[in-house]
Amino acid sequence: MKEIHCPHCKQVFEMDAAGYADIQKQVKDAEFENELNSRLKAQEEKHLIEVQLAEAKIIDKKNEEFSNKEMQIQRLKSELDTEKETATLKRDLAIKEATEPLQKSIDTLQTQVDSADREKQLLETSLSDKYQTQIADRDEAIERLRDFKAKLSTKMLGETLEIHCENEFNGLRATAFPNAYFDKDNDVIGGSKGDYIFRDFDSNGTEFISIMFEMKNEGDTTATKKKNEDFLEKLDKDRNNKGCEFAILVSVLESDNNLYNNGIVDKSHRFQNMYVIRPQFFVPMITLLRNAASKSIQVRNELELFKNQNIDITTFENDLNEFKDGFAERYGWASDRFADAIKQIDKSIKALQDTKDNLLKSEDHLRIANNKAQEVTVKRLTKNNDTMKSRFEKLKEE
Repeated sequence: MKEIHCPHCKQVFEMDAAGYADIQKQVKDAEFENELNSRLKAQEEKHLIEVQLAEAKIIDKKNEEFSNKEMQIQRLKSELDTEKETATLKRDLAIKEATEPLQKSIDTLQTQVDSADREKQLLETSLSDKYQTQIADRDEAIERLRDFKAKLSTKMLGETLEIHCENEFNGLRATAFPNAYFDKDNDVIGGSKGDYIFRDFDSNGTEFISIMFEMKNEGDTTATKKKNEDFLEKLDKDRNNKGCEFAILVSVLESDNNLYNNGIVDKSHRFQNMYVIRPQFFVPMITLLRNAASKSIQVRNELELFKNQNIDITTFENDLNEFKDGFAERYGWASDRFADAIKQIDKSIKALQDTKDNLLKSEDHLRIANNKAQEVTVKRLTKNNDTMKSRFEKLKEE
């Protein structure tokens, strides 16, 4: 048995070996546990300290990194401010460089527009004066024609177309037609007669031209309007009855028909050597035919000689037909030239009218051009300029 002293109460206990071993075991276990707890606590404290150190290092590192970031941010801000100032200067310089030529172009364009406007006004004034003069001349010519037509009206002056033509011829008879015959056709054949017959003779008394005339006048208020075609067949019949070479209808009918208003109208495709004219062509037509026929006097004289000598006149007739064909050709040419001259006058008047219309239109075009010039901006002018566009976009991004 062993004695065990209590460390607290000092009491002595007796304990066998088994109990002692048990108590010893308990003591050892308690010490081990205490040791273990002590070590575990120390380990935990060490780990905690390590963790705290690690966290402190991390915090220090983060603080250092943050400090570096702050410094970097400040540096970048400073650089950015510097770049912004530089970019602003570059942008202002680029805008100035870009806008200077554009402004010069705009100023030049404006100058050109102002100059064109002044030139337009001067040209318009000049053409307007010229146009007004042309219009005045044309109006005067139209008025003369209207007055002439009015003078032909029996209602206005009591003068018939026949008397008008007779007076026109008699005014030139002594000087231009000293050997000519021009008088009323009073010989009725087959129930019909013409109005006037013209014949002219050479110094030997040989007739070298003859013309049957029909005059037709119709007032503007006549109920039934006749056409020139209505009188051609009768005129041809009267011409043949009186043995006349040419047949001419002097007419004021169909006053609105440009075919007859433009000049001499050849109707030989219907009736041989037949023409329709307005009264103003009465004397010129006689003169034209007479001058052409006078060139055949020698041929006609030879024909008379051939007849007196009983010579076959076949050759003469061929020559005469050749002359007629040549005359018809020359007359057709003269008639075409006359018609062309009338057309050219009308075209000139129409061209002046077209010029006036174009000038009026040009004012709208100049106004539109001026409006477009006023709408010119840097953005519009650089729209299709990739270089300038990229520069402005880069400046915008910065």
